[in-house]
Amino acid sequence: MDEAVKPLDVVRPFEVTNRLVLSIAVPMTLAYLTTPLLGIVDTAVIGQFGDAALLGGLAAGAIVFDVVFTTFNFLRSGTTGLVAQAFGRDDVLEEQAVLWRALALGIVSGLIVILIGPLISAAGVWFIDPEPRVAEAMTAYVAIRILAAPLSLMNYAILGYVLGRGEGGLGLALQFILNGGNIAFSILLGLHLGWGLEGVAWGTVIGEALGALAGLAILAYRLRKGPRVSWTRVADMAAIMRMIAMNRDIMIRSFSLLAAFALFTRQGAQFGTVTLAANAVLMNFFLVAGYFLDGMATAAEQLAGRAIGARFAPAFHRSVRLTGIWGFGLAIPITVLLLLFGTDFIAFIVTNESVREVAGAFLPWAALIAISGVLAFQMDGVFIGATWSRDMRNMMLLSFIVYLVCMVVLTRYFGNHGLWAALHVFLLVRGLSLAAILPRRARQVFAG
Repeated sequence: MDEAVKPLDVVRPFEVTNRLVLSIAVPMTLAYLTTPLLGIVDTAVIGQFGDAALLGGLAAGAIVFDVVFTTFNFLRSGTTGLVAQAFGRDDVLEEQAVLWRALALGIVSGLIVILIGPLISAAGVWFIDPEPRVAEAMTAYVAIRILAAPLSLMNYAILGYVLGRGEGGLGLALQFILNGGNIAFSILLGLHLGWGLEGVAWGTVIGEALGALAGLAILAYRLRKGPRVSWTRVADMAAIMRMIAMNRDIMIRSFSLLAAFALFTRQGAQFGTVTLAANAVLMNFFLVAGYFLDGMATAAEQLAGRAIGARFAPAFHRSVRLTGIWGFGLAIPITVLLLLFGTDFIAFIVTNESVREVAGAFLPWAALIAISGVLAFQMDGVFIGATWSRDMRNMMLLSFIVYLVCMVVLTRYFGNHGLWAALHVFLLVRGLSLAAILPRRARQVFAG
């Protein structure tokens, strides 16, 4: 009896309110904002040793892990969408099944990452091509931090499950344990015990372990009561292949996004070191704005997925409308703040007068990018929650092609202004293209 599948054609109404949207978005925005704080602390710890090679090794190692873990983003976002849909149709067993599939894939994938760790490290050194001492520091950092790969991917799966159920507060608590533990142990081991870069790496491993243990403990307590899903259902190959297909699409989308930002940096370098540095400073503004927009995108994921699972079109359309309104409601004041105080922020971040002057000249482009990116972030959330990953992949590839064309043409005539304009076009095309096909996809899902 416990394996009975919930009927898919039953409508389960629920109300989408501003309070419900914010109950997911606000905690997750705070959780996402701990990520740059973690990077700042790690950099500050290593900076105390006064060795540029160690800082270079930390930065290069972080890039390696950005690429590695981008491959497995589906364990967070894909799990959120699938769990949200099961939650919407009140299918507790399928929620559990999605969780266990994601955990199993995370553990297996993490162990494979550890096994090929030397190859990953060697590939990173080859691609980044750092100086010998930086390469040595980077290799040491990667060798330790890679041990946390299974734990990191388990945390992706656990967070995806929690967010799929709309439990933003619990998601914040888990991220606080993970990142807080990481920060505390990086300071303790790296600075107070003098382990340096290796201490920071071990701090990351311990932080991921604490996050995984806390998440598993909470889930074990919660799942010990009530029905339990069978391993036969967990091992359903059709469901596993669906998850893998989502991984493929989300991975292509994620790597296209990485490529777009990498090309932005590369093209900026063609305009000289000062312009490259100025662009890097200004991109920090977009990244911070992105964390706020990511919180709203997470709300869109859960609510859109839940509405589809519940087969309740009014909740779907209202979730799209409210997350869009709140997205622009966040982006506009962020833009105004950057326009008013951006030069002060630039002066705080960098002391070089030439870089300050160039960054100030391009500040309006960076300030307005939060508004250009609202639809891109929100639509990503809606399409992930709806598990329309193929559409998301296709529109990302379309946007990337348009971006490449704009970058080549506009930079030829307008230099760095053209480069920033191309980035705006990239974000706008992503958001508008997904928004354009959204009504048709919604009609197909809720037909009948």
